[in-house]
Amino acid sequence: MSRLVECVPNFSEGNNQEVIEAISQAVVRTPGCVLLDVDAGPSTNRTVYTFVGRPEDVVDGALNAARAAFRLIDMRRHKGEHPRMGALDVCPFIPVRGVSMDECVLCAQAFGQRLAEELGVPVYLYGEAAQMASRRTLPAIRAGEYEALPEKLKQAEWAPDFGPSSFVPSWGATATGARKFLIAFNINLLSTKEQAHRIALNLREQGRGADQPGRLKKVQGIGWYLDEKNLAQVSTNLLDFEVTALHTVYEETCREAKELNLPVVGSQLVGLVPLQAILDAANFYCEKENLFVLEEEQRIRLVVNRLGLDSLSPFNPKERIIEYLVPNGGPEQSLVDKPLCAFVREVGARSAAPGGGSVAAASAAMGASLACMAGLMTYGKRQFEHLDATMRRLIPPFHAAAAQLTVLVDRDARAFEACLEAMKLPRSTPEERDRRSAAMQEGLRQAVAVPLALAETVASLWPALQKLALCVNLACRSDLQVAAKALETGMFGAYFNVLINLRDISDEKFKDQPPAGSQDPGGTGAGPPGGTAGVTAGGTSGSPPEGPARPAGQGGLTPG
Repeated sequence: MSRLVECVPNFSEGNNQEVIEAISQAVVRTPGCVLLDVDAGPSTNRTVYTFVGRPEDVVDGALNAARAAFRLIDMRRHKGEHPRMGALDVCPFIPVRGVSMDECVLCAQAFGQRLAEELGVPVYLYGEAAQMASRRTLPAIRAGEYEALPEKLKQAEWAPDFGPSSFVPSWGATATGARKFLIAFNINLLSTKEQAHRIALNLREQGRGADQPGRLKKVQGIGWYLDEKNLAQVSTNLLDFEVTALHTVYEETCREAKELNLPVVGSQLVGLVPLQAILDAANFYCEKENLFVLEEEQRIRLVVNRLGLDSLSPFNPKERIIEYLVPNGGPEQSLVDKPLCAFVREVGARSAAPGGGSVAAASAAMGASLACMAGLMTYGKRQFEHLDATMRRLIPPFHAAAAQLTVLVDRDARAFEACLEAMKLPRSTPEERDRRSAAMQEGLRQAVAVPLALAETVASLWPALQKLALCVNLACRSDLQVAAKALETGMFGAYFNVLINLRDISDEKFKDQPPAGSQDPGGTGAGPPGGTAGVTAGGTSGSPPEGPARPAGQGGLTPG
């Protein structure tokens, strides 16, 4: 899995296209950096850049962008709606994939030190990289903005973490740090700036001060007016969308606006957004309005409509959702993204991976998809209208499982490859042997965890599959029979993959722990295959697999 860090520098220029483009090119020309988004705001006079790469590459990309800004931006002439204190106002590093928050803290520290040394400017650390509690939040560091810096820098408590304590008029100061994914979300109002700010004060966590906190945790907010759009906005930053979600901010703003008799006319996402934040909003509106919407594309379209995300400009998910922009892996194509014939050829090649584990996951994924199809061929048809409520309950688990099981096709192959890489480690010294043994044990744990997840996912589907078999459209009877056997094949392969890799794990505590979701010591979920999956339309059980069991997939990994 490739290691990816996201960097989102905010520069204090949102009008001069030559400057905006020069900074973009500085990032694009940095090896290893992929520029994903450039969002310029004329009224805020600020441009937010989003790019990704390996930790060392994004630090270089941020430095190259800062060098361009140092030549082209003069803060003495800057005016805009957004709070700011420097030409490069803030530069956060965010973990995306295969990278910890601690590694992003190291990125911020490296960037801050190099920026200060090369350009001779003051730099503050904030967020997870902050070295003192008073500097953890960006508003605290930015208090007074650019205009307050000459006096602020004279105070000992505001000595920068890197660089001089002297004022650099053309630059100001920069904050850099590490944080979770921040969502910049603005709600549009036909109101005054003062009314929008009043709503922001009621909602943001800081509120009006310590004695008047706001309602929404992990939310920052202010109100401003966009002259070019002739409307006001409640401008928010969601510091942790898992704590306070997009739809929560929107619905609470609507409630506040209604009390003031103000119309809400859509919203705006600035920069990129994680897919999960959009899907969480889709779940909310589907539940609130009793909607049955399965496909990801349609769920996204629902959210765009309900939040009015395209009110100011078109919202293109392929350009705005980070998972759609960032490759899933390294330079090699994912197994599940390959044509079926290519996947089959790769399975048949003289290579241990992909093997039975990946095939078991693919089989189970197709089984779940077939069951989903059978349900959809029943739902919405007039002759089966009395079953619509039942299908609404039975179909979603299969739809979700198909996506989860598809991911395991690649995860299984990667887990096996990690074991093989561990076996190649040197073992000349006691220290090398210890490292090799630890790596192999971790690889084996993953080689167990992936098929175990497969088995647990399939096991959770049996009750729904049996209920579906009792009422499904009889024209899909053979499809449901194939679905049952495909799921059973997945369970069969997962079971033997767990056993064959578990035998070489030395951690007895790990080996003895019950599977997640098991209700008794013997477990009722991911047990041995045979007879448990034989479901046919009409509710009849099939027979267990015949003949000797042949271990699937990854082969017995033997230390040595």
